[in-house]
Amino acid sequence: MSIELYEKARKLGQKAYKKEVSQGRYPYLPVLDDIVKKEDLVSDVSLGLIDIPLDRVVGTSSAGRTQAFASNFMPLMDEKSEFGSKWSNLCDAHLDEGIRDPIKVYEYLNYYYVVEGNKRVSVLKFFEADSVPAFVTRRVPKLTDDEEIKIYYEFMDFNKKTGVNFIWFSHQGGYKRLMEQVRVSKKYGGELESVATVSEVSTGEDSMDGGGSVLRSAESKIWSDDTILELKAAYRRFAKAFKQKGGDNLERVTTGDAFIIFVELRSFDSVCEMSIAEIEEGITAMWQEFLVVNDEYSVDVSLNPPDDSKPNLFTQLANSINPAYNESRPLKIAFLFGSDPTQSDWIYAHELGRNHIKEVFGDKISTLKITTASSEDDLMAAIEDLVENQNVEVIFTTTTRMVSASLKCAIKYPNVKILNCSLNTSHRYIRTYYARLYEAKFLSGMVAGALTQTNNIGYIADYPIFGVTANINAFALGAKMVNPMAKVFLKWSTLKENRHMDDIYKSLYKEGIDFISDKEMIIPNKASRKFGLYKLTEGEPINITMTAYNWGVLYEKLISIILNGKWNSTDNGDESKPINYWWGLSAGVVEFIVSDKVPAETRKLVEVFEGLIKEDKFSPFAGELYSQGGKLLLEKGKELEIEDIIKMNWLADNVVGEIPDLDELSEKAKPIVEMRGIHKEEKDDEDSDGS
Repeated sequence: MSIELYEKARKLGQKAYKKEVSQGRYPYLPVLDDIVKKEDLVSDVSLGLIDIPLDRVVGTSSAGRTQAFASNFMPLMDEKSEFGSKWSNLCDAHLDEGIRDPIKVYEYLNYYYVVEGNKRVSVLKFFEADSVPAFVTRRVPKLTDDEEIKIYYEFMDFNKKTGVNFIWFSHQGGYKRLMEQVRVSKKYGGELESVATVSEVSTGEDSMDGGGSVLRSAESKIWSDDTILELKAAYRRFAKAFKQKGGDNLERVTTGDAFIIFVELRSFDSVCEMSIAEIEEGITAMWQEFLVVNDEYSVDVSLNPPDDSKPNLFTQLANSINPAYNESRPLKIAFLFGSDPTQSDWIYAHELGRNHIKEVFGDKISTLKITTASSEDDLMAAIEDLVENQNVEVIFTTTTRMVSASLKCAIKYPNVKILNCSLNTSHRYIRTYYARLYEAKFLSGMVAGALTQTNNIGYIADYPIFGVTANINAFALGAKMVNPMAKVFLKWSTLKENRHMDDIYKSLYKEGIDFISDKEMIIPNKASRKFGLYKLTEGEPINITMTAYNWGVLYEKLISIILNGKWNSTDNGDESKPINYWWGLSAGVVEFIVSDKVPAETRKLVEVFEGLIKEDKFSPFAGELYSQGGKLLLEKGKELEIEDIIKMNWLADNVVGEIPDLDELSEKAKPIVEMRGIHKEEKDDEDSDGS
């Protein structure tokens, strides 16, 4: 029996061998000694005796026996050889009582390389076992800018806190996201109090460290044994379902990547209670989300509205016979706000947009607004009610913090058009929209640079998220273009140390600031002249320019696309790319207003550049660009790609200030920045001892 099984395993090995050779790859087991050199390591750390996932056992420590196995750990040698006989005997032992003797391995980048026990691994892999006990020594690499190593350092921290070693992510932040999902789960998740513990681990007489026992001191795990068991069971069911649905064909999506997306949409508690069939159904419903990840979060950015928003001839004929939307059957549109529009300048601007489309489209549409959707649960309940009870067909969620709930509902209601106001949100099931404000900020910076008498200009920003850094830098570059001596002093209103805005204004005044770029609009119930660009005085500020969001124009153009039956034709046709509408001055979504207090010559100069921007003949981010410290980012004659503008994580060389870290922000600001925050440029002096 075991001889027959050996021959079957050998055929699997030969098949894998031929496949690797035909594709020009090394056909045997990878060798750790060939992969990493000692000078690239920080230390070796004994992890003691633990269960390790077999699918992460990929190679051998040294070249001694590597050519006896194909790359999939299946045997290659003749069944009559001594090797074949030993493999067959191990096979018999496994069938009789199971292989229990631990193997010995090195762990490197969450892959395992066998020091002793290659044949045991081979037999267990043949029988598709999940794990094997092993004495593990971790080989810790030096921390570098390599993304895989950064992810590995995140894994080591995660592994230390949880003891879990069977999940791997291909993008930074995955382990933190998983811990957060488990933490907030009421039934199967949560966290334990952290208590220091000391454990004695027997390593055996012939272990890699010479035998005996090892005392290991560590913090207790933040998850209970029950939580870990639930996670492992749920992950195994998901892995099986994901593979059955074709997950192995996604080259850049690990099972872990797909699992965390699934958990974030369904909740950890729900996934723990789902069967394989239910998981398969859920994977099918959100398959395009995995395609987005596989395409490395690529977003299709629409910089201008479609040239022709009028219906085509076929649609015109159909509408003339049976109008799609009219007074008796209007298009039902809902706007979801996180608070009352009178209490927020941001929400108020969107409310003006809602009123605009009511005037433009009249009886063809009906609109609703929800102002109490402050939490995710409230938002999801509101959307469910709008769809199921009020037959709403289009929903606009107006803040970045609403992305997660919007996505969950979009998957649940695929026939409802849900759009979220955010930038670079990489989800296929919802479309996103935002205003390209940096163009107007550049013009405002030109005015400030021309008028300043101190060469010191203030800029107050709120959240360090996508788009905001582009606004700051465009303003600074505009000021520098007309005044090479101009400096822009950057302040963040969302820092935990800033309890009162007056403190920021006072600090800017003391630093000799004479002009400030502030928030774009005033809050209706809080009258103030501190908006736009204004001159700072001891008394009331003097307003100079104003950059305004014209959401009404954006909503009008989006609704026109739907009414004219062109929603699908504006789709890029690539199911792996989300769609983000990012319209600016040329579309009328952003307006730039200049006070008559600005000299006529300066107004004329600004008007020229505004026209060039609208005609796409000038970009604020073209030509030589330098970041802080004089680092050259863009050479003369080149222009930044739109994706680089969206994800801008640096500050121009004439900006005084920095992008704050997450722990510097107020508790209110952290959730928004965690979701859509930029990651500032890494410092060159990062170091770690690998402990």
